Amino acid sequence: MGNKTRHLGRQPKPNRNHAGDEIYTLGAAENNGQESLDSSTPTQLGARFFDTQADLSLSRQRLLRQIIDESNETFFLSSREMGRRYNVDSATIIRTVQALGYEKFADFVQDLREHFVTQITPYSAMKAAEQTNRSVADRVRQSVDQDLENLNAFKAKLDPDKIVEIAKQITQARRIVIIGIDFAASLAESLAYALVRLGFDAEAPTGSSGVVQNKIKILTPKDLLVAISFGRGLRDTIDAVLSARRRSVPSFGITDGGTTPIAKYCDAYLVASTTHTSFINSYVAPVAAINALLVACAHSQSARSLKILRESEAENTSSERWYREPTKTIHELSG
Repeated sequence: MGNKTRHLGRQPKPNRNHAGDEIYTLGAAENNGQESLDSSTPTQLGARFFDTQADLSLSRQRLLRQIIDESNETFFLSSREMGRRYNVDSATIIRTVQALGYEKFADFVQDLREHFVTQITPYSAMKAAEQTNRSVADRVRQSVDQDLENLNAFKAKLDPDKIVEIAKQITQARRIVIIGIDFAASLAESLAYALVRLGFDAEAPTGSSGVVQNKIKILTPKDLLVAISFGRGLRDTIDAVLSARRRSVPSFGITDGGTTPIAKYCDAYLVASTTHTSFINSYVAPVAAINALLVACAHSQSARSLKILRESEAENTSSERWYREPTKTIHELSG
């Protein structure tokens, strides 16, 4: 979790989205079923490569592209092992890494691993899982273990004061729009529904990108945008954040790292890992982050929250909201 951040080191040259906002990307391409260096993922390593590419010899460019495009097989290698893989000596690997601006090979490997993680697709994740010798039952246990690890990581880095600070921003906002697409849509809808239950004007718009953008256009600096997206970030979600920035609309995000587009462009953000063992991300930690926010929102205005919840309880008690077993007749009871 943190406040607005910027990538360390030099930045790549910006492209423009359809709204005219600057956004740093690495293009879009595929390489034998795997995301290549040219995927739209703003990693530290990609930024360095594109910023220094013009100053690199063709041989160094080819070597780096191979290393990065095959990051799933190179991020754990030593300089000697990497040199052996590409038929060069370790000194060549070190000099090439230094040409990107890294002082230490270990720093390069760290960014290489981050680049690899951002490239994982559902297909590549499941394919990699299938290459391990595990039973289906083992995979189920491994998935739950990973959920717990993500949750524990969120707990270990939890800053309750930051949660309270964001909750205060929510309670002071006139209107709250929450953007989440695909799997993140359920997170956005849950957060919006719970905030409405607490008496806030909150909405998680669904539909086309036009619907989302039109919602952003009517927001003002008195409102709040919440963006939920992970990894490279979905275009519509990032475009919404950028559009809000142009209108001076405050924003905060829920994401899974400090270098994601959400972390880069939102005013503040919470980090909740979605590391997974198969094709689907683990959303246990993001749900915990949302629950923590809701608890902070409710208890920071406890009198107001209790009044609204008491009214809702009275309405629910007198309604047909809950299922009841059919009343049995005397004949059915005696039978």
